[in-house]
Amino acid sequence: MKKLTTSVLAVVLTASFALVNAQQDTINTQDIEGVVVTALGIKREKKSLGYASQEVKASALSDGTTNTGNIAAQLSGKVAGLNVTTNSNFAGSANLVIRGVKGVNGSNPLIVIDGSPIDNSSTFGFNTDYGNALSDINQDDIESINVLKGAAASALYGERGLNGVILITTKSGKGNDDGSWGVTWSSAVQAGFIDESTFPKYQDKYGAGYDQSFYTEGPAADGNFYANFAEDASWGPKFDANQLVYQWESLDPSSPNYGKATPWVAAKNGPIKFFETPFSFSNTVTLQKGSRDKNIMFSYDNLTSNGLMPNSKMAKNTFSLKANYDFSPKLHSSFYTTLTLQDTRGRNTTGYSDNIMSGFRQWWQTNVDVNSLKDAYFRAAANPTAANNYGNVTWNPYDSSNTRPIFWNNPYFQVYESYPTDKRNRSFSIASLTYDLTDNVNILGRVSYDRYDLAIENRLAVGSLAQTFGAAGNTVESGYGKQDIFKTETNYDVIANYKFDITDDINVGGVLGGTVRRNYYNSIYATTEGGLVLRDIYSLANSAAPTLAPAENEYITQTNSGYASASFDFYKLFYLDGTYRIDESSTLPAGENVYQYGSVTGALILSELVKPSWLRFWKLRANYAEVGGTADPYQLQYYYNAAGFFGDVGLSGSQTRQPNSNLKPQRAKEFEVGMEGSLLNNRVTFDVAYYKTKTINQILPNLPISSGSGLTSASVNAGRIDNWGYEVQLGLVPVKNDNFTWSIDANWAQNRNQVVELLHNEVSDVSNVLLNSFQGGVSLNAREGEAWGTLVGSDYVWLNGQPVVNATTGYYLRQNNQIIGNVTPDWIGGLRNSMTYKGLSLSFLIDVRQGGDVFSTDMYYGLATGLYEETAVGNVREEGIVWPGVNPNGNVNTTTTANPTAFGSLDGYARMPASRFVYDGSYVKLREASIGYMLPKSLLAGTFVREAKVSLVGRNLWIIHKNLPYADPENMVGGGAGGIRAYGWSIGSLPTTRDVGLNVTLKF
Repeated sequence: MKKLTTSVLAVVLTASFALVNAQQDTINTQDIEGVVVTALGIKREKKSLGYASQEVKASALSDGTTNTGNIAAQLSGKVAGLNVTTNSNFAGSANLVIRGVKGVNGSNPLIVIDGSPIDNSSTFGFNTDYGNALSDINQDDIESINVLKGAAASALYGERGLNGVILITTKSGKGNDDGSWGVTWSSAVQAGFIDESTFPKYQDKYGAGYDQSFYTEGPAADGNFYANFAEDASWGPKFDANQLVYQWESLDPSSPNYGKATPWVAAKNGPIKFFETPFSFSNTVTLQKGSRDKNIMFSYDNLTSNGLMPNSKMAKNTFSLKANYDFSPKLHSSFYTTLTLQDTRGRNTTGYSDNIMSGFRQWWQTNVDVNSLKDAYFRAAANPTAANNYGNVTWNPYDSSNTRPIFWNNPYFQVYESYPTDKRNRSFSIASLTYDLTDNVNILGRVSYDRYDLAIENRLAVGSLAQTFGAAGNTVESGYGKQDIFKTETNYDVIANYKFDITDDINVGGVLGGTVRRNYYNSIYATTEGGLVLRDIYSLANSAAPTLAPAENEYITQTNSGYASASFDFYKLFYLDGTYRIDESSTLPAGENVYQYGSVTGALILSELVKPSWLRFWKLRANYAEVGGTADPYQLQYYYNAAGFFGDVGLSGSQTRQPNSNLKPQRAKEFEVGMEGSLLNNRVTFDVAYYKTKTINQILPNLPISSGSGLTSASVNAGRIDNWGYEVQLGLVPVKNDNFTWSIDANWAQNRNQVVELLHNEVSDVSNVLLNSFQGGVSLNAREGEAWGTLVGSDYVWLNGQPVVNATTGYYLRQNNQIIGNVTPDWIGGLRNSMTYKGLSLSFLIDVRQGGDVFSTDMYYGLATGLYEETAVGNVREEGIVWPGVNPNGNVNTTTTANPTAFGSLDGYARMPASRFVYDGSYVKLREASIGYMLPKSLLAGTFVREAKVSLVGRNLWIIHKNLPYADPENMVGGGAGGIRAYGWSIGSLPTTRDVGLNVTLKF
């Protein structure tokens, strides 16, 4: 596998300092350099922190790139140790991992806005990625993001801080200098253009079939052959423009080619013509007014976009309000609320079945013209009848006398008739009151409410290919399903902030508080059965057969917490912090549901002891922390699902999971050491860290057990995973003068990971946990002694480091159940260059991932079915290939593959081990680039416009390096709990687009 040879380092740190204000989020404190937001929304001097954190300002998030609609995606390459995995799914999810995967079932950080947690779960269902909830936040509301990387940094958040915390601080209102309202209008338009390196390059020598003859039917009366309609491969007869063949269009009465044999040639318009150009339009209006003691900001954002797939569209409207008001010099209030209304149609299917992209990448006929399919659908859809399958005129019929689809629908019928829709309403509100008891003590009361409503509808139109659909899992030709998900989280906080001077040079500050968190979840899922009675009526009442009882799930959980912290400042030289937290969880058994933990950190300011002229700041830091964790609901006792009726007697489904009434809280232990500094008057800044984390007693809700017990899984405490690694941030300012500034910000992080132990006792002996199964016989695993994310499948037989080839057939020998890769990257990094000259600005970001293996089901099948250009180089299908390797006797292989014309005889799943299709997932991307111009104020003089800026921006402009053919190594399936689907599986993904946009911002 190719490996990158260059590395990148780290993001610039600020190294100027100011006094801490832990109580108020005022306009002034937002602008103080060196003050950052920490756990519970407390502001601290960065120099006093004994742990690693990294702040990203709003300008670095959004100014240099197109609007992705998902702020999580815009963190790519900007934070050392933060691994961001995005995908090309329409309005899809972005997966975030800080300092490696710490749990067997994956791990994601906690997201916090203005001190209160919010939901960032990813929803996956109906083989569709519905995105992560952080995409509901309007990026224009964000002032800054601070990433708390380790357990010591996030210990005050308890169990939820185990995987790190991403703190979002929202903007406060600030009016014009004359006290009038400030108005900002931002407008953006962007378009996406397919990066053709992420889409197949098809061979143009052979057409439909699994054999180089027209074999599925005898010749027509005129002697011309019928194409191999029923075969979804391109291992068929060689193209010949002089040969006339009856192809799929000859079976369509509405086609100009009906009843005609046409030349046997490669299609003029391949599948890449199926896609549309995605456009998005964004308009944001912000109104703000304020002073130190009272300010208000209101914003409205409208985002509309369409995807690559035809008939895909999203409309999102976000309303936000933030107000700060001092009732008196001692009583302060703050309120923030946001409401997002999102309506989406035509999300793309992911995975294997019913995925148009799996067809294009694995099972396709290169003689099929996509534009002809489009015309055929729209002609038929104008007059849908049973004879034309209600518009589903397929390229893949059974035969010349039966035009129903055998394997694949017409893709246009699928996207225009069987499209999914979803509506998501999301609101988040937070209100707080702070009372200053004295100059040194205040009391904060805060309540936050996060509400999430998602309504999903899934359609299978009459006339479709029969497929598995519905709650009963039957094969039907039409259907309708819907799922409603409703969840809330409410947090009640009471926190006392204190700060006292013990002596003139020693002081202590901290918090003492408590939180009550309540979570509510409700979902209901129902489908038709046996198909639809009437076409185009998508309703449960239109079910052809009796429906099953809806599947319903509901739970309420509560966690009660108390916590305290103390931060000592000794002579501005040494800082010592300690935290303590105790939690009581409703999901653990009595006697085990109260657990406690804490942290201790220290920071030594060496630049107070050593003061050369070139050294601005130098700090050493170290910390140790422990964090506890609780269980998901319904782990302690059996629960049963309704399974219909036997006469008048209600039935319940059988139980296959062993509950555990003796669960204990899981725990993680971490230590960290680091150093940061600033040299040459802040022209060089750096931050380096080393950490090691041990996660033990993990709560695994579905650990496989012996089926001899009558059950298949159990809820247990088991598993230890160790993570350790290095992080480096570096900031350089090579040039800085009155007119021109050039800054370089870089980050680099390496994480190592090991599943040390799973479960071994007198009942169970588990050394491997199956995390995901891939089409193609490969699985993703947590395996003892290996890094999390081991890929297991068939491999070559090896002899002296060479693959072994059968000396008779020329085929590779294979062995099953071998470790063939690991999905976790070796290191990640980012490099940003920013230049400003007067009102002109230029920036670009290089984003790098080294390592992390990817199994491609597309290549596994597509190389066998003869789609890709390498399957038709020269005359390999007639002459065969001599594969490199050795024969079992150790001699160099010289045998040509047997029967090269036979389907699958050269490459692909039929002959090759799965390891043949595991690729190094490294990439180097030009992730962001922008050119902006701030109009001179002299040009705006005499107008009502105070500021005007125009920017040309781009995202994913160039994949500089990758090893995965025909796809983006970052584009995994996506969605779902724990981020498991974000790892290691390339299958049926949409191509990546190069996005280019124009942004205009005016301030009045």
